[in-house]
Amino acid sequence: MMNHPEFLFRRDPESHKGDYGHALLVAGSYGKMGAAVLAARACLRSGVGLLTVHVPRCGVDILQTAVPEAMLSIDSDDHLFTSLPANLDRFDAIAVGPGLGTDERTQAALLALLEKRQEWLRKGEQLPLVIDADGLNNLAKHPEALHLAEGAVITPHTREYQRLFGDAETQQMADLHHLVIVKKAHRTGIFAPRQEPIINGTGNPGMATAGSGDVLTGILLGLAAQNSAYSLRHQSTLWLQQEIAALAVHLHGAAGDKAAAHRSQASLLASDIVDHLSDVL
Repeated sequence: MMNHPEFLFRRDPESHKGDYGHALLVAGSYGKMGAAVLAARACLRSGVGLLTVHVPRCGVDILQTAVPEAMLSIDSDDHLFTSLPANLDRFDAIAVGPGLGTDERTQAALLALLEKRQEWLRKGEQLPLVIDADGLNNLAKHPEALHLAEGAVITPHTREYQRLFGDAETQQMADLHHLVIVKKAHRTGIFAPRQEPIINGTGNPGMATAGSGDVLTGILLGLAAQNSAYSLRHQSTLWLQQEIAALAVHLHGAAGDKAAAHRSQASLLASDIVDHLSDVL
């Protein structure tokens, strides 16, 4: 996998934060706010201009303390994702899933979010969407609604993939459901409809640790929002989303390699990956 500098932007001296995209991260639930913190920090370290995190009320103090650079959209529920953020059309990319849990009310809110995005797709708006972790687990509970994820980037590990697709071949599922599938493994593959898979070459076994996937989601969201703000909002294609996803996976693995060299594979933490993103961007 080659680095793609065309998806990383030099900072123009005359630019402002709005030029680098406004990302929305829907993450966290009572007892799982760490996932939201990791994804939010990774998104910001990836260069996004603005980040809003939609969290239940129990996450407000945690996020505003741990990630003061992020703005918050506050759910109507104390503990869970149950309601949609206001003014969704102001965001350049959305990621949903880390730490959400699988409560029935969260499942309903996720389906409502996917249905709202489908309205934009019908109008020609190509708002990038990343679905990870409990976003995928909730979607797997509603296989009849899988079509609502059309055009999204999904990032399953092996068990999450099996819950969605069983033993089906990955390229076939990307073609059939019109998805970019980032199938996480020792050598992560990035699949897109009617495209050759991209196989990542960075990373190490130390990255098999809690929160590593949340960091990848944040990186992917940050890159997607920046590219959407620059040029892709009205002309995004799944080929371009595959390239951006491949770059995110590459950077995630490269930062993990830097972190392992600084610490060790056995002691590597997901937050170490975030801390070393500046070494590879």
